[in-house]
Amino acid sequence: MTMPPMLDCDSVMRQLWDFLDGELDADRINAIQDHLKMCERCHPHAEFERTFLRALAQARREPANPGGLAARVRNALRERGFSPA
Repeated sequence: MTMPPMLDCDSVMRQLWDFLDGELDADRINAIQDHLKMCERCHPHAEFERTFLRALAQARREPANPGGLAARVRNALRERGFSPA
């Protein structure tokens, strides 16, 4: 069995949303996880995106408020240590 080639940062970032949505095959998911474990550049970006998706999902479960979704997402990100603009 041959090992898949190590992914570079650009390749990981192009596939990040599919990775976070679980839309990749197991080999590709494992390769991206391996890259994220060791990459100081990609890991924080992936963590931000993962936190953003969780915050968005949480905000969508709350009662509808047309102007409030963006504020709820920003607040959820801030609570998790991110400081959105």
